[in-house]
Amino acid sequence: MLSYHTSGGLGGSARVGASLIDAVLLGTGTSAGVPFLGCNCPVCTSPDPRNQRLRSSVWLHDEQRSIILDCGPDFRQQALRAGIPRVDAVVLTHEHFDHIFGLDDLRLYILRARQPMPILGDAVTLDCVSRVFAYAFDGVDNGSFKPRFDLVLVPNFDDAFAVAGVRFEPLPVEHGNLTVLGLRIGDFAYVPDCKRVPEATLARMAGLDTLVIDGLRHTPHNNHMSRDEALEVIAQVRPRSSWLTHLTHEYDHERDEANLPEGVKLAYDGLTLPVTGNWSSASANCAPSSP
Repeated sequence: MLSYHTSGGLGGSARVGASLIDAVLLGTGTSAGVPFLGCNCPVCTSPDPRNQRLRSSVWLHDEQRSIILDCGPDFRQQALRAGIPRVDAVVLTHEHFDHIFGLDDLRLYILRARQPMPILGDAVTLDCVSRVFAYAFDGVDNGSFKPRFDLVLVPNFDDAFAVAGVRFEPLPVEHGNLTVLGLRIGDFAYVPDCKRVPEATLARMAGLDTLVIDGLRHTPHNNHMSRDEALEVIAQVRPRSSWLTHLTHEYDHERDEANLPEGVKLAYDGLTLPVTGNWSSASANCAPSSP
């Protein structure tokens, strides 16, 4: 495994609310995306664009910063659709392919920036990145441009860390046999892959304004929360608004959103949500950013 340094300071949508910093949901689908390949069900053949779901990713940005949360295999398409002009850093929640396999598409951003791209994650995730993208770290000059990654370790899930002036508070959750790095930024939280939320993490979610959380499908799953399991967590946290994400083709957007409780909706690709609260690292208990 490659060595890496610890974090401590790095430098077609609908709008809901207003904010100095926005979270654009680039992808809200399960690992297979929606439509499912080879499927002719009503959702997979639906003309409703909200039923077309790319793999999980979020673009956190304002005029000063541009941060990607998870970078899956649809990232190039997502970046073109959203018009992402640059990327300052990437924060990975975990190492599954639908969250990391778009990292090579960062090459042109890296070339323009003339510096390696900070990639933040826990040790297991960064080890996976170094293996999957081994060619980016082998030091061999074969005449082609390779991505240059600066692997930055999130050393524990207890302490907040800063990226490009934004304070991130870890929200560790259980996803099968993995501990996934859910993220709280101000009063906004992103928890895309989750089966169980520990009590300590529930306490860290107090006072949320917006929660984006795994609600894979109606029926139970071994590693993801179902609709009803997600609603149980939402009832405990009581955010002002909640959005179910990582959705399969069991969800028809118009039909199923109408049956959700007040304040809970289905996320969809291109949705822009405000990041409220104190998300700046300037007054937070973490090191300031450098980029």
